[in-house]
Amino acid sequence: MNTNLKISIASDHAGFELKSHLTDLLKSWGFEVTDFGPSDTTRCDYPQKASLVAQDILAQNSQRGILICGSGIGMSIAANRFSGIRAALAHSPYTAQMARLHNDAQILCLGARILETTVASEMLKIFLETEFEGERHAHRVAMLDQINQNH
Repeated sequence: MNTNLKISIASDHAGFELKSHLTDLLKSWGFEVTDFGPSDTTRCDYPQKASLVAQDILAQNSQRGILICGSGIGMSIAANRFSGIRAALAHSPYTAQMARLHNDAQILCLGARILETTVASEMLKIFLETEFEGERHAHRVAMLDQINQNH
């Protein structure tokens, strides 16, 4: 695993416990982690947290991001509003792998109310270990970037 990657992470209140677990796990693996909060389960708004992680990646302060809310859907929608961001909502180790392998996703979105901690931890590991395959997929990712520029 390439622990030279810098990781940014955030959640809303529903994802706080899973975020805390994954942050500790990332640090135990040797990653440098920027935690954009929250620091407890006080209600907060997922679009603000998704914006912080997306902007951190666009500024090249981090190379990968993790966003967690109750379902993962809101975080995914919010992060994908940023041109140049590919945030993937994954619900299994396979979808986490495909997010990187075929789509070069920089952000993994997870649903804390859907995933068990052990499965989310496995998904995170796979997401960070998987390299973008490139080739025919690079053309498709370029097409996604072109859509952002045209709209």
